[in-house]
Amino acid sequence: VQLQASGGGLVQAGGSLRLFCEVSGRTFSSSDAGWFRQAPGKGREFVAVARRTGDIYYEDSLKARFTISRDNAKQTVDLLINNLKPEDTAVYYCAASQWRLRLSTRPGDFDSWGQGTQVTVSS
Repeated sequence: VQLQASGGGLVQAGGSLRLFCEVSGRTFSSSDAGWFRQAPGKGREFVAVARRTGDIYYEDSLKARFTISRDNAKQTVDLLINNLKPEDTAVYYCAASQWRLRLSTRPGDFDSWGQGTQVTVSS
């Protein structure tokens, strides 16, 4: 699969932003699709995943403000972020992992990545 992320931008703290990920390829329905983020000077961090089974998981510290949604027919996986905070500033990446039997939140287990979209939150 190939992924294309968009929707990032500069927003004020407390605002909301929706990130979009379009996925091309025939294997999307058999893939887990998720979002990660990477802040300057830090490693890539798991945010959320919508599994091929329909199950959804979030990083515990983020689940109150983040909502992932997946549409197999449109081959999209979107991320809504509410009540944005300056610490949410990062490059956000969508990623896919094919035919996973078990949940993984590790970046190394995702084999296809989008190019990233920058989210900057001003205080």
